[in-house]
Amino acid sequence: MTDDSTARLDTLAGIAEDLLRRCRARGADQAEVSCSEEHGLSVDVRMGEVETVEATRDRGIAVTVYFGQRKGSASTADLRGDSLEATVEQACAIARHTEADPAAGLADAARMAVPGPGGFDEYDGWHPWDLDGSHAIELALACEHAGREDARIHNSDGASVGTSASIGVYANSHGFLGRERGTRHTIGCALIAGQGDAMQRDGWYTTAVAAGDLEAPAAVGRRAAERTAARLQPRSLPTGTMPVLFAAEMARSLVGHLVGAVSGGALYRGASFLVGAAGQRLFPDWFAIDELPFLPRGLRSAAFDAEGVATAESPLVREGVLQRYVLGSYSARKLGLASTANAGGVHNLQVASNAGRFGEMLRGMGTGLLVTELMGQGVNTVTGDYSRGAAGFLVENGEIAHPVDGITIAGNLREMFAAIEAVGSDVDPRSHVRTGPILVGAMTVAGGSSGP
Repeated sequence: MTDDSTARLDTLAGIAEDLLRRCRARGADQAEVSCSEEHGLSVDVRMGEVETVEATRDRGIAVTVYFGQRKGSASTADLRGDSLEATVEQACAIARHTEADPAAGLADAARMAVPGPGGFDEYDGWHPWDLDGSHAIELALACEHAGREDARIHNSDGASVGTSASIGVYANSHGFLGRERGTRHTIGCALIAGQGDAMQRDGWYTTAVAAGDLEAPAAVGRRAAERTAARLQPRSLPTGTMPVLFAAEMARSLVGHLVGAVSGGALYRGASFLVGAAGQRLFPDWFAIDELPFLPRGLRSAAFDAEGVATAESPLVREGVLQRYVLGSYSARKLGLASTANAGGVHNLQVASNAGRFGEMLRGMGTGLLVTELMGQGVNTVTGDYSRGAAGFLVENGEIAHPVDGITIAGNLREMFAAIEAVGSDVDPRSHVRTGPILVGAMTVAGGSSGP
């Protein structure tokens, strides 16, 4: 397969520069342009049969103009000259009819990232997979077959294989022009064990920027089967207070709630329980989270954010204290602060570990609840109140005793953060939030009615 991404990036860069010229010709004081392309292949199989094979190719161009502090935006997927001209005209027309916003405008020119002699570093994030439909089907079938070999598996929700490659250009009237490209590949399987009212469903997946970093399809299927069968014959759980260990893939949701509460939009709207919390101790004094935008093969590595602001390694939490908020230029201006280079989101958060691996954490917690699945959206960002459906396992004397489901775990995020007792060392690499299991010392657990 010929890699033509460089030529396509050149084409997008030319389009972006042409659009900026058109914006200036129409009198815009500032302008910014984002151009992107993505193509991919996805395959789904179920019960040994092919269900879907889908090839995708998407393109998008977005133009934003500023007349003073009046902003207008428009987008298109059509590269013809008349369509590009109409997109610019539409953005300008919108700007002329909007109210001035003192926080509107490009990010500060002095904050723009500066490329090196060879351009911006990609941090080893470009690994196209020469995968055709036939090979993808073979991989998906092998994955599901390995899972269904387990005698406890009675049905399947299917297996999937997907690959995507995206390129993008961001340019603005400060003279900044940045190019990015990245790949993402995934293999996953979901299975069903038991029959009738006793059925249980679970699965497993692997994802990476390079196909060589994926788990083998058969290993994914077997892991999915093990996880599914382990959930058979769940029991009820008495309502009470107990330690809760969030498995690594669930633990990252706790970090996500933190990020949401310290993000600029929630803060300037007053819709966060962490308004004014920068500089406050929220976690135990050993707890730390760092943002690592230059991580090789990181899922969110980048030299610049969505506004062209240069990224940098930076602590979010250090010694339990919230060091800063998560801000783009607009929210920063609304709060009277400076951008943290987080327009478009955070880049590879790493939660520091203070404990051993998962098995050691189980033995150390004694009796409590291991959470392996969360359901519902019961998190109030304004108050920090937390209440979510959950499933997992009761742990007794440091060992898994039996599965539980249909339960609810509840608390308040500020109290939960302060009650974190341990973070495990076995990190789940399948997300840009990199954390091991997280043990919260005490939460309210409301028992369900499953099982005998």
